[in-house]
Amino acid sequence: MLRSQALTIHPEILWALAAFAFVASITPGPNNLMLMTSGVKYGFGRTLPHLAGVVLGFALMIAVVGLGLDVLFERFPQILPVMRVAGALYMVWLALKIALAKPIGKVASDGRPIGFFAAAGFQWVNPKAWIMVLSALATYGGVLDDYTSSVLFIAALSGLITVPCSGAWTLFGASLSRLLADPRVTRPFNWTMAALLVASIAPVIFE
Repeated sequence: MLRSQALTIHPEILWALAAFAFVASITPGPNNLMLMTSGVKYGFGRTLPHLAGVVLGFALMIAVVGLGLDVLFERFPQILPVMRVAGALYMVWLALKIALAKPIGKVASDGRPIGFFAAAGFQWVNPKAWIMVLSALATYGGVLDDYTSSVLFIAALSGLITVPCSGAWTLFGASLSRLLADPRVTRPFNWTMAALLVASIAPVIFE
């Protein structure tokens, strides 16, 4: 009986959390822009490990931070700025690679998309992921009476909602692959995606 009460969640809170996770997952950000670009270059099937890494890596990040890693950041607050700068530099490097990428037909056969573990590890240097994780935990950490269950519930729900949201970006990219086989279209597209990727981290870096 006590266990049942501890895991009770009010419908309005559930919908609020689901709406937060949806908006955070569907809006443009480093993950979605990179997935769309990968979908363009390699197709939906070859980008699935990348997508799986984003989904599971993000859910794991919520669980790990929520269940104790936040204590480490409270004790050593200088770690977060270092991770923020490292993440920004990594994404600038990725943006440069996207901007200078060859037309689709020249890379699709021998190129290599981002793998599962690289995508999962990327979440830890992704500024948007940190904002989403900390905001979700701060706002909905008490969604259930039991804190541990709350964290695991937030992680699971966020992961589930990320699947269709980020999957849609990947499918959209894959649908553009034929159009972007033309170098005259590829170059402006690549530069636009690179600029958006850099712009997506600017608010975090200069806050």
